[in-house]
Amino acid sequence: MFSLIPFCHGKHMVIAMLLAGFSTLGHALTFDEALRLAQAKAPQLKAREENVAAAQSNSVPAGELPDPKLVLGVDNLPINGPDRYSVSRDFMTMRRIGVMQEFPNSAKREARVAVAQNRVAVAEAQTSTTRLTVLRETAIAWIARMTVEQEIAHIDDLRAENRLLDSAVKAMIAGGKGGPTDAVMPRQEAAMIEDRADELRARREQSIAALKRWIGAAAEEPLQGHPPDWPISHDMLAHGLHRHPELTEFDSKERMLDAEIGEAQAEKTPDWALELGYQQRGPQFSDMISLQVSFDLPIFPGSRQDPKIAAKRAERAGLDAEREATLREHAAMLESDLAEHQRLANAVKRQHEVLLPLADEKVTLAMAAWRGGKGSLAEVIAARRERVGAELKVIELEGQRQQVAARLYYAYSDHPREQR
Repeated sequence: MFSLIPFCHGKHMVIAMLLAGFSTLGHALTFDEALRLAQAKAPQLKAREENVAAAQSNSVPAGELPDPKLVLGVDNLPINGPDRYSVSRDFMTMRRIGVMQEFPNSAKREARVAVAQNRVAVAEAQTSTTRLTVLRETAIAWIARMTVEQEIAHIDDLRAENRLLDSAVKAMIAGGKGGPTDAVMPRQEAAMIEDRADELRARREQSIAALKRWIGAAAEEPLQGHPPDWPISHDMLAHGLHRHPELTEFDSKERMLDAEIGEAQAEKTPDWALELGYQQRGPQFSDMISLQVSFDLPIFPGSRQDPKIAAKRAERAGLDAEREATLREHAAMLESDLAEHQRLANAVKRQHEVLLPLADEKVTLAMAAWRGGKGSLAEVIAARRERVGAELKVIELEGQRQQVAARLYYAYSDHPREQR
């Protein structure tokens, strides 16, 4: 990681120390605190956790027998003659009360339990995926705000430098040196600095809004510290590719579909039911009890059970194809992000080692030539503008590099999955 601390030399370092001092006076939002708040407050994660709780509750009755049924009826009720529709006379009419219990076959019950258990596993895997998404997006939003605030702090330094330049130009003009337009150029530079400051302030508000999505009102608190220096290794991250939560979700989904296929196949095995009844007759007759057993007759599987089994098997094959597509997508994203991270690391190094020193040298030479009467103030302003761009660019590039590192770390590293 290329730290920005060496860049903050002189008055830059003083401002950074002052900002850190002010932050300690009140509550400051560190990187770790932002992640903690995101896991505690992000509504997306709360929704997933409630889905897990719902799946767990639904799994409790999965293997239970259906509720028994109360049976009420009248047997041998006459419908003509003098005793028609009578249940109170001494006749063969019986008032019946009973209870019936259905017994699904054991394979079906076991399959239903397996389906319910794997629905819980799917919900838990989706929660893990959402947790990593929340961590990743919170990290990216925190880094974006940190980056833009570093740029804003640097703009404050540029204003001070501009005021010094303006004073120097006025002094030279008062001494009879410089052209008639030289007095205008520092003010033009000041306007350019304010344009850039307005742009950065807008970006800061946008970064706070992005962070609020994950941690709420705490996103407005002052920042403190820096993000971790994540280890970015191609071999380590590639090794973790297959354990990405979006891919491990498919394991639970596949087991759930296998159980649903077993449940559909169990429809071919007859269920049965048992009914016990009590029948009351007239006083001159004995009361009676009855016991009845009934069975399902799955004798038309071609138009009933087999299509359901085929549909589940097709869904299972589609899930295999979807898994392969997701794996290829993540493999491509991994290689792309690794290449982008390397590009940004090289760019940051080049800014520090080549472009920033050259920009400083160009300003120094232009200033010397102007003061010696061999150059123009326009060249000084142009050189300063290039240096401003180079200085802000290195902050921007480092922020982008850290964001890509966060994206890689919270997608393919094993360590975020241990955070709770």
